[in-house]
Amino acid sequence: MMRHAKLVILGAGTAGLTALKEAQRYTDDVLLINAGPYGTTCARVGCMPSKALLEVAHAYGRRDWLAASGMQGGDTLRMDLSAVMAHVRALRDRFVAGPIGTADALGERSLQGQPRFIDPTTLEVNGERIRAEAVIIATGTRPIVPDAWQSLGERIVTSDDVFELQSPGRRLGVVGLGPIGVELGQAFAQLGCEVHGFTRGPRVAGLSDPEVNASLLEALRRQMTVTTEAEVTLHRSDKGVVMQGGGQEVEVDWVLASLGRRPNVEGLGLENLGVELDGRGVPRFDAATLRIGDLPVFMAGDVDGLRPLMHEAADAGRIAAYHALHPDAECLARRTPQGIVFTEPGAGHAGLTRAELPESGVVTGSADFTQQARALMAGRNAGRLQLYADESDGRLLGAELVAPDAEHLLHLLAWSIQQNLNVDQLLEMTFYHPTVEEGVRGALQAVRHELGKRRTQPDLPLCHEPADWALG
Repeated sequence: MMRHAKLVILGAGTAGLTALKEAQRYTDDVLLINAGPYGTTCARVGCMPSKALLEVAHAYGRRDWLAASGMQGGDTLRMDLSAVMAHVRALRDRFVAGPIGTADALGERSLQGQPRFIDPTTLEVNGERIRAEAVIIATGTRPIVPDAWQSLGERIVTSDDVFELQSPGRRLGVVGLGPIGVELGQAFAQLGCEVHGFTRGPRVAGLSDPEVNASLLEALRRQMTVTTEAEVTLHRSDKGVVMQGGGQEVEVDWVLASLGRRPNVEGLGLENLGVELDGRGVPRFDAATLRIGDLPVFMAGDVDGLRPLMHEAADAGRIAAYHALHPDAECLARRTPQGIVFTEPGAGHAGLTRAELPESGVVTGSADFTQQARALMAGRNAGRLQLYADESDGRLLGAELVAPDAEHLLHLLAWSIQQNLNVDQLLEMTFYHPTVEEGVRGALQAVRHELGKRRTQPDLPLCHEPADWALG
């Protein structure tokens, strides 16, 4: 006997569960197969527990500024790191419950086991064969740990298991300072740990603009040591691990390996799809429809390697499910790219990054948050904003920034880019005083100056039909 399904989804992470919800709008004939833990990477080991840790760390990290501002008694505060980690796990378990409940509600339409392709429309799991009209591969990724480091055992920790630490050692090394590395490294530094960060290149947190990158490095180095352009070697010592790289040598209790992630494709039998695989063992696919060649098989989420972020995985799940069930439909456009790093100050990009800009036809405007009024009041005056605009029409193309409340500024910028707004249109918008958003206005004014434009009217919209709020 062979089981049949209109759509089979491999993986119960963000992409898989979102694909399930989208598919259920059109059919109930959907089967979910999951080989790993339930709960999504974001909820279990990613964005949710890390932000729970960061909220505590950033709050505790404010105590020096509070003392300098006149608040007494802050020097008596003590951090119970074990209690912090327990607090994070409690919140993590709450967030994980939702995705697990979604999978449980499927009943017999949810299978636990390792699926394997026999051919593009036939899968085998737990000895049972399943014929599918379409399949979505959403099996996610896992952290990379070099083979040479495996012998260090529990002294090597990844983002997948860092939140399980009951009482982390107070001396920490971080190898790899992408978004995960800088977030967790700074968090443990703010919580009172001695942190040493190493990264292979000159940039951190995924930033490509040299000036923005320099502003984040300056902020990080107030709380932890950071060594860039370093090849790191690790050696076991009597009391922990000795790290060597970039002319530095330090001994730490444990090392956070933050070297990226690899796709979970082993055992899937992708060689039986009859298509070319890339160097990661992933089939080549259309970036718009997520379809693998002309097969009824689709890639979605972190496993596809396109945009390994939670909201992007969710959109990929929607796109894959829609095209799997509507193979002749027009492709769906992706939202404006956005990446946020929840350090203090925050960092990230919206739209095109500096590295992605065309070689010509672009102007740049900047804002310095070390002198920005609202940031000064809050003792959070650090960072820099770089806006990139089209030289021909002033349309905003992208931004990189390090700034207080970066997560909110980047949303405003991403929305503006997606609406194809130009500098003049944006300067007609409301900017309240005093707010950090005024830093965006300063950068927009700098872009207009670089465009060589002069105002022909005040920065106010023209009168048309009166708005409701103007009638009184």
